[in-house]
Amino acid sequence: MATRHDTAAPPVEGGAAPGRPSGGSPVDKEERRRAKLSRRWQRDARWSPYAFVSPFFLLFAAFGLFPLLYTGWASLHQVELTAPTDMTWVGLRNYTRIFDDDFFWNAAQNTLTIGIISTVPQLMMAMGIAHILNYKLRGSTFYRVAMLAPYATSIAAATLVFVLLYGRDYGMINWALDFVGVDPIAWQDDKWASQFAVSTIIIWRWTGYNALIYLAAMQAIPQDLYESAALDGASRWKQFLHVTLPSLRPTILFTVVVSTIGASQVFGEPLLFDPNKSASGGGEHQFQTLGLYLYEQGWVNQHLGRASAIAWAMFAILIVIGIINHVISRRLRASS
Repeated sequence: MATRHDTAAPPVEGGAAPGRPSGGSPVDKEERRRAKLSRRWQRDARWSPYAFVSPFFLLFAAFGLFPLLYTGWASLHQVELTAPTDMTWVGLRNYTRIFDDDFFWNAAQNTLTIGIISTVPQLMMAMGIAHILNYKLRGSTFYRVAMLAPYATSIAAATLVFVLLYGRDYGMINWALDFVGVDPIAWQDDKWASQFAVSTIIIWRWTGYNALIYLAAMQAIPQDLYESAALDGASRWKQFLHVTLPSLRPTILFTVVVSTIGASQVFGEPLLFDPNKSASGGGEHQFQTLGLYLYEQGWVNQHLGRASAIAWAMFAILIVIGIINHVISRRLRASS
């Protein structure tokens, strides 16, 4: 009788145990794909904002930061426009000369005067116009667009029109003053008259722009405040004083600072208002601003080193204005 023996195949040394396929299961592939997408999404969320803002910083570095630093370096040298690569180190001499330069202080005084004459009436008129436009008026959209028309007008075109208006012998303003018995005024020769005329150009151009800023801030004020004031018997004038103005403190501060910075950089209006179209600001420098004096030193007298020092002095003035703005804004927030 044959005996049957159950036999098993001997194990194979070095053989691989049965397992998953080498490529992995579909579940593992999906998990790896999701992990890869998750890492890619994290990198995208982290670095994309920098990529979006990088064009601004690249342009600022090329056209803002580099000229600023190069101007600061040039201010420490004696360099002429005819040979801008030939620099002679003079240290702080260009800055010390500013303190003894009567023309610089005359330009600084004119800039301050024109800034005050143009900024204060401009912002007051803008506030009044915005208050009127804040009410429901027929054709309000037309009036708001009309407010931007002077701002959109070219400085050259606007200034040339004002030159015709302020002409001594043929100007419409002197013609109107003659009806009330006022002698003709030399608007381009007299110091105060010329500064007033230049200021009116600035007022005409920027009043509507500031009015729209005030209007936008007024429309953001909750109507509940006006309704409560009306229930307490407050007139519109009292509502304006006790509701509108306190709510507009940050906006007023912003427009004051921006207008002050703009006034310190006035250039086109006085340049074109001069009958000789020179950078001297009149025959006796009666309305020469810091911007004109900078241009005169750099491009007329061709002293780039001195012009660079003047530019940095103006930059220091703007920094002081910014510090004052920061201090005042902090105090306003603390008082609120």
